[in-house]
Amino acid sequence: MEYRSNSMSRLVGRTQALPEGLRQFILTRAFGRVVPFLGTAGLRFEEVSRQRLVVSLRNRRKVQNHIKGVHAAAMALLAETATGFVVGMNVPDDKLMLLKSMHVNYTRRSQGNMCAVATLDDAQIQRMYNEEKGDVTVTVAVTDESGEQPVSCEMVWAWVPKKRPQQ
Repeated sequence: MEYRSNSMSRLVGRTQALPEGLRQFILTRAFGRVVPFLGTAGLRFEEVSRQRLVVSLRNRRKVQNHIKGVHAAAMALLAETATGFVVGMNVPDDKLMLLKSMHVNYTRRSQGNMCAVATLDDAQIQRMYNEEKGDVTVTVAVTDESGEQPVSCEMVWAWVPKKRPQQ
């Protein structure tokens, strides 16, 4: 499949020649400027591509709950960020993307650091290119240090045409 570039994928493309650690640092900082709350929470972008996005979060005091685990809201932020940015890598610049629904089920207590992996398949990406507006359910797995999934999440992202300024 031939992918079309957008502003986000061009930014990521400009970092590809950098060493992995530096690339992660620059993308984390750049995306944190787009969405300042990501920097506040301390999310780190580990892997960024059109089909797969990996975001991690260290279990530190700023994001902990009363039992010293990652707070439920921080886990949801991790899933929302991974799914949103993988969609953002593909939605054309003339479209606006919006979170349509977020379903998060907490199934067990988390242990340690967290990681979210969001994926899209070629058919989902193709729809973003070809359809004026639509939505997509993005697969995301949120795991903790034990390798288990303390939450199950379903995120639905929509895209619509950007409103053009009235002339």
